[in-house]
Amino acid sequence: MSLTERQKAILGAIIEQYAEIAVPVGSVTLAKLFGVSSATIRSEMARLEDLGLITAPHTSAGRIPTDRGYRLYVNSITDAQMSELPSGIDRSTRAIEAHVTAQIAHSDRAIRSAVDSLVELTGNLGFATIGSELYMNGISNLFSQPEFLVGGHVQKIASLLDNIEPWLREASPNQPLNVFIGSENPIGKTSGATLIISKFRSPYSDRSYIGVIGPTRQNYARTMQLVKRTGAMLEEVL
Repeated sequence: MSLTERQKAILGAIIEQYAEIAVPVGSVTLAKLFGVSSATIRSEMARLEDLGLITAPHTSAGRIPTDRGYRLYVNSITDAQMSELPSGIDRSTRAIEAHVTAQIAHSDRAIRSAVDSLVELTGNLGFATIGSELYMNGISNLFSQPEFLVGGHVQKIASLLDNIEPWLREASPNQPLNVFIGSENPIGKTSGATLIISKFRSPYSDRSYIGVIGPTRQNYARTMQLVKRTGAMLEEVL
């Protein structure tokens, strides 16, 4: 798929603005951001829509990203970009590490503490495998998101949560960081949720997992970095 640098930047801006404000992003907002006319932005948005990267919900004049648009954006987030994130990430990582090391004598408590910290820092639901059980926290976070307040999303999310442990055992995602966006999810493909998982070695298993579940409307670079660093840190300290 061939995009110009400006089209990539506009797609990124739509994703980042939508993550912040949870309403479709219009051409006037983007025109101010890029210093060009609304007509120019509308033309570029039409191209992105033709490629299936953004869509207009209902009769809104604004646009929101599609799963395909999110995937293109996530694939463009490089390790170098993640390591250049603002100092806030370092502070957040240090906060997680402090909570984990306070419980270092008890691996199960340390992992739970890491999950609780991710919940607090990302506003998502957090989970981890501890031996043969799944620890989960932050369900109220998930169901307070605006996109999960309407339609059948609650049932689809519940199905995803019910099946996540057997799916992790069966699929055994093998990368240090795995991102499943919306329809890429193994269960609840139309739930509008994103699953970000880190694999790590623990005293319980070579394939322990920690991660978050949130809406596809997500600050991907920050959340991916936090989950990846937390998995690596748990592996190191445990």
